[in-house]
Amino acid sequence: MSDLSHLDAQGRARMVDVGDKPVTHRVAKATGWLRCLPDTLTLVADGRAPKGSVVATAELAGVMAAKRTADLIPLCHPLPLTKIAVTIKADAGLPGFQLEAEVRTAARTGVEMEAMTAISVACLTLFDMLKAVDRSMEIGGISVAAKSGGSAGAWSRP
Repeated sequence: MSDLSHLDAQGRARMVDVGDKPVTHRVAKATGWLRCLPDTLTLVADGRAPKGSVVATAELAGVMAAKRTADLIPLCHPLPLTKIAVTIKADAGLPGFQLEAEVRTAARTGVEMEAMTAISVACLTLFDMLKAVDRSMEIGGISVAAKSGGSAGAWSRP
């Protein structure tokens, strides 16, 4: 028997029944980064990227991905999302981009997976749009930064 809620007594994967949990307002924030060459960052900042509006496209891709999380992660519950915001900021110190996603719902389970999916796909979109000019890019740091709602209450990464 497993203590993992997504496994039954025989070790088979199962979707957790959240039907008896109360509906609460839930928020999750996730972060991540894409590191690139300084020249790549300058190219984006100057609006000269070959594929166009890199940041706006990646932010939109993140929003779209959060809405499709239950289609991508096998045991995720489909949720009625009430807010999805993806923000990408240039960071010369990295050099590259810092990403943050905030996802909200009123539901019986949290939105951490939706927030991390938003970050993951936004990072991949940045990579796709810039790979022709920079093959050295690196994606990392994807994690839940904070969450609130539900019986576990609020939590944030120290």
